[in-house]
Amino acid sequence: MITLRKITLDNRRDIFNLEVTEDQRRYVASNLSSVASCYVLATNGGHPFPFAIYLNEQPIGFVMITYQITGYEVPAIANDSYCLLRFMIDKQYQNQGYGRKAMVKILEFIRTCPAGPAQYCWIPYKAENTAAKKLYESFGFRDNGEICNEEEITVLRL
Repeated sequence: MITLRKITLDNRRDIFNLEVTEDQRRYVASNLSSVASCYVLATNGGHPFPFAIYLNEQPIGFVMITYQITGYEVPAIANDSYCLLRFMIDKQYQNQGYGRKAMVKILEFIRTCPAGPAQYCWIPYKAENTAAKKLYESFGFRDNGEICNEEEITVLRL
């Protein structure tokens, strides 16, 4: 069973050691860097939600959800919307359906509006990352035509 869990002193190193494949590294920041970004966002008025993605008791991925990103260049859709800023599944657990199952849990969490009301969830992604685009589209995300920091913006109405 896939679950989202807080990052703790006990599991942090396991999460920091998760990796994507070599050819995917250009698409996603390290989990350590992402957790550090959470601190910066939180101290600048944002609302980050970093989670470890678990398969039963095994950490297999990481997700960073944000609300009200400040201090970064953001698309017009960003105000009062949730953003799936980071999402990764460890290379040894890819292509087994775990990313899809994790996305279900992620969207369930976002729809609880934990930091405030929102009509949209948006995701920045590199246009050449066709596997990510295919996954996002299967959940109803659609590109809105914006490009921010050289990344396409795909949007889902909540």
